[in-house]
Amino acid sequence: MSETIYTVKGIHCQSCVMNISESVNEVTGVSSVEVDLEREAVAVRGDQFDDQAVRAAIAGAGYQAA
Repeated sequence: MSETIYTVKGIHCQSCVMNISESVNEVTGVSSVEVDLEREAVAVRGDQFDDQAVRAAIAGAGYQAA
């Protein structure tokens, strides 16, 4: 299992956390998503998930992953 941490600016409330989590959890290969409000970070864990698909899911939720 691998983990990638994305910096995502603009996360400021629980609604942001839920939107990002729900979107990223739909990506094939993702087993867990942890959103850290204070650090504006999203930790994604799973087996062979596509980085571009995760970035697209974050963008679909209205945010941009760095």
